[in-house]
Amino acid sequence: MNETATPLLDVRNLSVEFSLGGGRRFAAVDDVSFSVAKGETLALVGESGSGKSVSALSILQLLPYPVARHPAGSSITFAGEELVGAPEHRLRQVRGNRIAMVFQEPMTSLNPLHTIEKQIGETLLIHKGMTGAAARARIIELLRLVGLGAQAEKRLDAYPHQLSGGQRQRVMIAMALANEPDLLIADEPTTAVDVTIQAQLLRLLKDLQTRFGMAMLFITHDLNVVRKIADRVCVMRNGKIVEAGDVKTVFANPQHEYTRHLIAAEPKGRPPKRTDQPQAVMEANDIKVWFPIKAGVFRRTVGHVKAVDGVSLALKAGRTLGVVGESGSGKTTLGLALLRLEHSEGQILFKGQDIRALRAGELRPLRREMQIVFQDPFGSLSPRLSVGEIIAEGLKIHRIGADAAERDAMIVDALNEVRLDPETRHRYPHEFSGGQRQRIAIARALVLKPSFLVLDEPTSALDMSVQAQIVELMRELQAKHGLAYLFISHDLRVVRALADEVLVLKDGHVVEHGPADAIFEAPQQDYTKALMAAAFALEAVETGAVRT
Repeated sequence: MNETATPLLDVRNLSVEFSLGGGRRFAAVDDVSFSVAKGETLALVGESGSGKSVSALSILQLLPYPVARHPAGSSITFAGEELVGAPEHRLRQVRGNRIAMVFQEPMTSLNPLHTIEKQIGETLLIHKGMTGAAARARIIELLRLVGLGAQAEKRLDAYPHQLSGGQRQRVMIAMALANEPDLLIADEPTTAVDVTIQAQLLRLLKDLQTRFGMAMLFITHDLNVVRKIADRVCVMRNGKIVEAGDVKTVFANPQHEYTRHLIAAEPKGRPPKRTDQPQAVMEANDIKVWFPIKAGVFRRTVGHVKAVDGVSLALKAGRTLGVVGESGSGKTTLGLALLRLEHSEGQILFKGQDIRALRAGELRPLRREMQIVFQDPFGSLSPRLSVGEIIAEGLKIHRIGADAAERDAMIVDALNEVRLDPETRHRYPHEFSGGQRQRIAIARALVLKPSFLVLDEPTSALDMSVQAQIVELMRELQAKHGLAYLFISHDLRVVRALADEVLVLKDGHVVEHGPADAIFEAPQQDYTKALMAAAFALEAVETGAVRT
């Protein structure tokens, strides 16, 4: 598809300003123009805050008006009809019907109180007036269409929390496709899913696009995704489009310095080669975490979900063990079990002491040495506390520091270590970018001087360039403090840049375990090979090798 084709969507001179109060305004989007033709995929790519999602929400007029406004001259036409300033009743006819949207995080987009059947059925009811058996048949058809197959009918009564991340995203796609839209807006739909699920979702979207002849506006910060799915790309920075063109041309010969920066921003490097044999900080032998399945009136246990089933490992000071696998493989459950935040069977040794048998009071003194950094810092940082108060919590609980002044000095040191201005301790989490919030979460863990750190998907929701910064920061902190990392991730590029050893999990079992170089260069098991192929297929095409 080329730019001379008649556009289905035509955005011209789009600007978006947000009121900051006191007469001040912030320009989130500044004079942006692009078009999408029928059957074409256009990618909007850029880092957080570049204006991608605001541009997309403007198309459906979903911004918080009148806090947000479009200055004179902004135009968004769809099939020749102007949407800017269109009456609400007309926009309701377009939204979810002719233009549909798939959001980044389905868990916050789906209603936790309604079943999957009710949520998809609502779309059919509003736009098609479809109810009863006809609606149910259409819902099952849609769920099968998005790849749920034989599970489709069984999932009708399920709630969002009962589905995996990949399944929830498929449900969102099914809802978006319910009325066979002319344009699908996909806002970061693959950011937080595993590489194999990501590959499946991208293939699914391309197949559905071909089947329905849809145009697609794909928003992402992941350039590897752009290369796999888009025909054309617009690169956004600070609310402006700095480069646009055919995907192959832009990637082969980027003209703008920012585009070159994005292409080069992938986490690089490898852990340094080390011959010393440090002491084991954390050891686990035959760890099992089984969740009971209860049924019947008396809720008797009829089986178990074996989330972790017989895993053994050793973590050494100054080393990183990368734990990889698809959603539901047991990665996070393993990390929580090692921290005694999840009940488990088996032996857990922390610095030679078996901690699994310790009571809560006996374990508390060791808690400061075993810390965790979660995937979503926005969810794990209290919005009601300032950054200083968040970091101080652990110091107060463990009675570290003689007084408030001494604790404040420790907070300043922790923020300096993660390269944040100590003055930011007086601000609140919502005032920071995703990368800055993750640095705050790391500072909260580091202020207690731990020796073992569980990093649970700490970079998955971050831009490529920010990922690279966080990886470099983690390397420096590890070298400085001799930290042992359990690094949980579905992003094998980040794992390759940071891990000394890799443990591959599938359905709670260890599929493969060994030095990172050996796992990445010569995986032995089919499952590991499939993970590598999904993560590095693009490199194979471009370099003629499976991995670089």
